[in-house]
Amino acid sequence: MKNIAVIGAGTMGNGIAHVFAQNGHHVHLIDISQEAIDRGISTITRNLDRMISKGKIDESAKATTLKNIITYTELSKGIPNTDLVVEAATEQLNIKLGLFKEMDALSGPGTILATNTSSISITEIAAVTEKPDKVIGMHFMNPVPIMGLVEIIRGYNTSDETTNTIMDLSIKLGKTPTKVNDYPGFVANRILMPMINEAIETLYHGVAGVTEIDTVMKLGMAHPMGPLQLADFIGLDVCLSILNVMYDGFKNPKYAPCPLLANMVMAKKLGIKSGEGFYDYSKSKKAETVSSQFK
Repeated sequence: MKNIAVIGAGTMGNGIAHVFAQNGHHVHLIDISQEAIDRGISTITRNLDRMISKGKIDESAKATTLKNIITYTELSKGIPNTDLVVEAATEQLNIKLGLFKEMDALSGPGTILATNTSSISITEIAAVTEKPDKVIGMHFMNPVPIMGLVEIIRGYNTSDETTNTIMDLSIKLGKTPTKVNDYPGFVANRILMPMINEAIETLYHGVAGVTEIDTVMKLGMAHPMGPLQLADFIGLDVCLSILNVMYDGFKNPKYAPCPLLANMVMAKKLGIKSGEGFYDYSKSKKAETVSSQFK
């Protein structure tokens, strides 16, 4: 597992690349957009600088980490000769299925194909490949360099060898891998997303405002971040996609997304990534200003 390809240089992808590179792996960071790659490398650099300021690493470790990352804008150049490919693209089934067909064709017979999906079936993704025994879920938590958990999800055909390899690799990355079964939302989002959705329903029905709901959950339930602020952090479009996957998978109305969430996504109010969600980030990166429509 020396050579790792990471597909997607966004929030999750650059974090995954960071962690692998910092732990001595040679990382091929791939994205179709050079602009996205540049943003990803910039984010990794800022995060490394933050670690230096906290005394966790030195300048030499930063330089080595960045040297371990090579960037590509073509799958055909970044995937060959790698031991593991981690897909961290948009949480949409059709995109992931297309990528896994290409990943399968471009990788060697022994290459493990992992997805960072937070809700989509590993078995369904594996079915489009010629080596479903080598396909596995490797769901990192955001922010990847800080959060310790990795959900390890084996599909119906995932082999014990693949599972054990990824479990051991996660431990070597300093993470705590936890095995879960292949059902919509897995464990983390099956519990988290209904809570976020209920917080949005509470707002939608006028029970309380944004800051009031988040304050209750932070001070009353000891959550480090309120559910609405967390939704902004995750991305409201991602929250909606995950809820839709669970609703389609279980056919249970308790997973149906709140209409307010759907409307906000249609209006491109996606949270931090768009500059506004339940909070306004145009003047502050710490969600200090509440969006006017929820005052």
